Amino acid sequence: MSDPRLTPANGRVAAVHLRDRVKAGKYVDGTPMRVCVPLADLLRAPLGARDRQLLLGEDVTCYEQHDGWAFVQSAKDGYVGYLPVTELTLQDADDTPNHRVIARTTHVYPEANFKTRELSSVSHGSRVKVLADHGRFAQTPLGFIPSAHLVPLTQVEPDPVRVAETFLGTPYLWGGNSGFGLDCSALVQAACLACGIPCPGDSDMQETELGRHLPRDAALQRGDLLFWKGHVAWVADPDTLLHANAFHMAVAHEPLQDAIQRIKAQGDGPVTARKRLGEIT
Repeated sequence: MSDPRLTPANGRVAAVHLRDRVKAGKYVDGTPMRVCVPLADLLRAPLGARDRQLLLGEDVTCYEQHDGWAFVQSAKDGYVGYLPVTELTLQDADDTPNHRVIARTTHVYPEANFKTRELSSVSHGSRVKVLADHGRFAQTPLGFIPSAHLVPLTQVEPDPVRVAETFLGTPYLWGGNSGFGLDCSALVQAACLACGIPCPGDSDMQETELGRHLPRDAALQRGDLLFWKGHVAWVADPDTLLHANAFHMAVAHEPLQDAIQRIKAQGDGPVTARKRLGEIT
């Protein structure tokens, strides 16, 4: 059975490639669109629960616009859901992002001056088009962003744990995907994507798709992943985990053995997988 989280079909419409697999009123190619707000909740249904979040500049395929809601599939991980039509714009080659934010969060200013009142704030991983270099600031269609907080989209980070450590202290947020709040799987995904590693959106998918399994007696090293039912954590070093978790309600370091015992004692069971990512090329 197809995973509904990854299946662009809602009864009224479905993607053309699903014609022989699901029933729908019509089958469509979808329209390439892009998130045009700092942060968009991807909902399970219109006005429903939040499943994930999408960041400024991220690409989606929109399969339907109905009663002010867009039914979309995210380009970064295939996740489907709903968001207001007003949070999307058509993809325009002239506005194609060429940089991404590497600070946990940053501000957008009306001019190249940090003493002016900011226009908005955007998260790590947001994608923007840099129009011009103004020294300490980069001009974008939104306004001016500190140049130190941006890198070209082509730049790949070498250490996912170091990227994840950017989020230390960030509040835990179920279904969150940003520097304003995120959950365990989002912390893994953000770090992987910054390192050029494709990564699904939820921890069960990550356990299935990321890396290779380690033998139970294999020594852990920085960058390994530990999985539980419904949870995932980075190995920061052989004795320390780094994870977004509801115990600390934040992204935090935690002694590895303490975390394993605590998670088991609270009823969430033992570690279900130990995995190691491949070499980053």
